[in-house]
Amino acid sequence: MSEPYTGGCACGAIRYRIAGDPIVMLDCQCRQCQRESGTGHASHLTFQCDNVVVEGEATHWQATGDGGIVKDRAFCPTCGSPVYMTFPAMPDYFVVRAASLDDPTRYRPQLISWTAAAQPWDHVDPQLPRFDRMPPS
Repeated sequence: MSEPYTGGCACGAIRYRIAGDPIVMLDCQCRQCQRESGTGHASHLTFQCDNVVVEGEATHWQATGDGGIVKDRAFCPTCGSPVYMTFPAMPDYFVVRAASLDDPTRYRPQLISWTAAAQPWDHVDPQLPRFDRMPPS
């Protein structure tokens, strides 16, 4: 097992610690991720929920993603940083933003999802597998 993944928001009011390795690391180009990130994609690490400890109170908002899945997105009410995301219909998963990691060099994307919504100016790694929507399970 690797060192725990740690991170949090920009001001430090929200902190997380995750034991174990991510299930997947990916760049998502869906419109919702574009809007939330303010750029062409968001970079995520997905973990099992039973390995996660969160300190601090996040503010949450729910939205239905491009594929119909409800996402509960958490951000810091003080600095506004998006920090993590959960899915009410899939409670076993906990997703963090790569930029929220204390050591963002640990992020190594494995695939790109939602390329159907990609912006022509958002150039992600051309060597990674690409999926028009979400990849098959």
